Amino acid sequence: QVHLVESGGGLVQVGGSLRLSCTTSGLPFGLYAMGWFRRAPGKDREFVATISRNGGNKNRADSVKGRFAISRDNAKNTMYLRIDNLKPEDTAVYYCAAGSHSDPRGTWNYWGQGTQVTVSS
Repeated sequence: QVHLVESGGGLVQVGGSLRLSCTTSGLPFGLYAMGWFRRAPGKDREFVATISRNGGNKNRADSVKGRFAISRDNAKNTMYLRIDNLKPEDTAVYYCAAGSHSDPRGTWNYWGQGTQVTVSS
């Protein structure tokens, strides 16, 4: 059974930093592209960042470029999202996902339950 578990969310002040983790089990991690998505209150889920199987190709939404960094450690079956200079509009539930390709518009086969990030001003 496949599990994706996000962690590292919390309540942070504007300008602060967080590192989210997504730990997986039950799937060959190195054979899957991974991605981060988020859903803000009252909004649809949106793409944040994706990373290819070997980490060589990364995509980020324009709204997070320069502040968000995606990475992965295939030896630990874990993906990360480093978030700097947090803004109130970053408040959302952050989800990790696994898919066959790092194209954000592609099919994402597995999803985690999400971790809440709340940015206070």
